[in-house]
Amino acid sequence: MQAIMQIFLARNNVQAGPYNLDQLNIMLTSGEVLLDDLIWHEGLDQWQRVGNLTNNQGVYRPTSISSPEVNDSIVNNVTVFPEDTETSSTEDGKSVSLDRLYGKPERPKDNAKADMTSNRHHTPHNNVSLNKTAANKNITAKDKVVGDVVLAPIMSRILATALNGLLYLLAIFPLGLALTKMDVDYSKFQNIQDMDAAYQYSMTLMESLPSSTLMISQVMVFGLFALQLVFITMRGQSLGKLITGIRVVDQTTHRLPSFIKLIGTRTLLLFIIYNLLFSFTSFLGFVIVAIHYYMASKSPQNIGWHDKLAKTLVVKADSSQLVKQPKVK
Repeated sequence: MQAIMQIFLARNNVQAGPYNLDQLNIMLTSGEVLLDDLIWHEGLDQWQRVGNLTNNQGVYRPTSISSPEVNDSIVNNVTVFPEDTETSSTEDGKSVSLDRLYGKPERPKDNAKADMTSNRHHTPHNNVSLNKTAANKNITAKDKVVGDVVLAPIMSRILATALNGLLYLLAIFPLGLALTKMDVDYSKFQNIQDMDAAYQYSMTLMESLPSSTLMISQVMVFGLFALQLVFITMRGQSLGKLITGIRVVDQTTHRLPSFIKLIGTRTLLLFIIYNLLFSFTSFLGFVIVAIHYYMASKSPQNIGWHDKLAKTLVVKADSSQLVKQPKVK
C-alpha cells in the first residue's frame, strides 16, 4: 500500500505540518498557504519556495507521490526551538505559541518543549489554517466565524455608524450654531416636489452667514471626508469602524476589497443614496438604515443590503486582512 505524502511547510523560520497533498491544495486555493512559503517533502533535497514547485500556480501536482521515512535533518533545519518557552514573536512584538501561529491544536503545557516534528504522526484537521489570526484567540461562543475571519457583531456596526454620524455633526457644528441664530424656514426643505426652491433658499442662507463661519465649516467637513476616505482606502475602515475595531473585507478573499468596491460602491454610492434620502425626509433615511441592520441580523453572515451590493463582509479587524495575496500568474 502506497504511503500518503507528508508535506511540511515553513514561514518565518517556523514549521507546520505534516499535511497531505489534498490539504495543501485546499490551503493554496484559499490563500492560507502563500506562494512565498517554504515546502519540503520526501524527494526534495532542501526546502523550496512553494511557487517554484507550482510554477506560481495555486495547485501543486508533484511528478511522483511517495513517502518513505521523513528526513529529520531537513525538517528540523527550519524549525525554531526557543529554550525556555515554545513561543515565537510576531511582527507586533507579541509572543504566541508556535502551534497557534500555524493554527494547530496546542499541546499541553508539560509538552511545551517537545520537538515540533513530534506531531507528524497525528492526523491534521481538515480546517487547519496557516493564517489563524490574533483576533481568533478572543473568539467567544456568541461570535460567528466564517473561514479565517470573525464577523463583526451587529451592535458594533451600529455603534460605528453612530460614531461616524457624531463626527459629521461635530464637523458641521459651527455651521449649525450659526443657523440657530437665524430665522430658518425649515418647511421649504420638506417640499419634495420643489427641490429647486429648497436649493435656492439654502444658497440664500449660506450667503447670509459670515465668511469665516463658512470657511471653518468647509475645512472641517472636507477634512473629515478626506480622512475617512484615506482610512477606508488603506484599511477598509471608516473612523467609526476603526474605533470599534471592525473592518470591511471582500466576501471571497477575506482581504481588503478592491478600490471600486470600497470607494465606488460602498462609500460614494451609499453617500449619494443616503444624502438623497435624508434630503427628502430624515425619517426615510433612518428606515433604510434600520432595514440594512435588520437584514444583517437575520443573515448567517451578517450581510445587509450594503454588503450584498458591494459583495463585502464586516468583520473584526485583524492585521492579516491587510496583507495582499500574491497574484497567481
